[in-house]
Amino acid sequence: MNRIFASQSCTMTELREPQKVLDRANGKPVAIMKNSRVVGYLVPEAATPEEEPRVATMDEVMEAMEATREQAEPVLDYLKDK
Repeated sequence: MNRIFASQSCTMTELREPQKVLDRANGKPVAIMKNSRVVGYLVPEAATPEEEPRVATMDEVMEAMEATREQAEPVLDYLKDK
């Protein structure tokens, strides 16, 4: 059984009128089903990110690691001898 990554779904037949499917979805992604299996997703423009995601710099990663070191230290100590 596969997970469906959308709260709405539609059949291939319903895609004959895609605007109705999009209107019903209220701006959220729609899983497209064929024979009870997901074959794709219809993602409205409103559900896409407004700006391109960026990659964290090495400095930002190191800062985040340092900020959580105290919380992670017991786990790291436990894993050392495993």
